Amino acid sequence: MKKGVLLLFLCCLGFLTIEISDDKVSGNTNGPPQPFEEIYTEGGYKSVDAAVDDFEQHFKQEIKLPLRIPPISFTHYFGRFNNLDGEINDSLEVKFISDQFPDNHFKIDIRPIQYKIPVDKYKTKVMKLKNGKNAIYVNDRNVGFNMLVFEKDSWQYMLSIDKGVSDKVTPEILVQLADSIDY
Repeated sequence: MKKGVLLLFLCCLGFLTIEISDDKVSGNTNGPPQPFEEIYTEGGYKSVDAAVDDFEQHFKQEIKLPLRIPPISFTHYFGRFNNLDGEINDSLEVKFISDQFPDNHFKIDIRPIQYKIPVDKYKTKVMKLKNGKNAIYVNDRNVGFNMLVFEKDSWQYMLSIDKGVSDKVTPEILVQLADSIDY
């Protein structure tokens, strides 16, 4: 059980994986702030297509991403294949962010089902996907985002949205995003 909590914590921490030092954002006398593209590239992010290719080559299996994204504006999107020791913590991370609206932050995490993160004890409610399978919605007040967690093919998907836009990106919208994988 502690292992599951640790994995959930590590997944949640993915929202905070970019370290931005004061000199990169404050506009000090050394020059202009560093662009988002450089900051995320330094954090191991690349284009979504390149990260998906890395992930698929590693697992020798194709994945599908949702065809829809939340109905809020994003200025940047990045992907990162997290290839850690062994396969248990390997995952694909896709981030959609906005440099104009900090709450506009959407993230997709995908990992093999055999290494899924258990989230049952955190569920707020169970929602039905159009393929008849259940998805777990997590709205934990101690975490800064809401998640929809479901399984598709041999993958566990976690769709996460910043709580600051939860009035615009409801659980039902997250279900619509999950359902768009089937098209």
